[in-house]
Amino acid sequence: MRIIVALGLLAMCVGHVPAATAAAERPATDSLRHFFTNVRSFTARFNQVVLDEGLNVIQETTGTLSLERPNKFRWDYDAPFRQVIVADGQKIWIYDAELQQVTVRTLRGGLADTPAVLLAGTGRIDDTFALKNLGTQGKMQWVQLSPKRKDGGFDSIRIGFEQGHMRILEMVDAFGQTTRVTLSQPKENPALDAGRFQFKPPKGVDVVGE
Repeated sequence: MRIIVALGLLAMCVGHVPAATAAAERPATDSLRHFFTNVRSFTARFNQVVLDEGLNVIQETTGTLSLERPNKFRWDYDAPFRQVIVADGQKIWIYDAELQQVTVRTLRGGLADTPAVLLAGTGRIDDTFALKNLGTQGKMQWVQLSPKRKDGGFDSIRIGFEQGHMRILEMVDAFGQTTRVTLSQPKENPALDAGRFQFKPPKGVDVVGE
């Protein structure tokens, strides 16, 4: 999701404020646009929790993620079960080690239901979402994203930034369930090997899909 930001105007507004302070004072919408404009690759550890309508935990997983624009990403779930989701720019591969099964589908049809739509996509984010600053809660500055299309995989999204860096994504689906992804050990614009976003089904597993 490529966005053009008037960085010169932003620099004039910031003046001589130290970088960390400037990032902390940046509205969350500006931090979001900065992420989509300037971060071309990204890696992090993640903790993903799924909550029901009563905010009770119904699933918790951990792992690592990598992304590279446009439309390449990899999510490695390592606990409590092993699953790998890889997008190579054309297709999404979902490997479930326990089931010994790989599901493959086109990127266009398979991206909407994953957090990767926000992290590795292309285009203008303002064309897809209405953005609203929610202010500061604790150390986090929050922005709300409301999808302009009503046939997507989620009804609303909140993203929390700490000192200008993305830390939490919260997505509510049509069933009232919330998926919360908390990021740690983030690295912005690291050099990534192209092989990280390629997937070859392990020998002997079932391949389902296109």
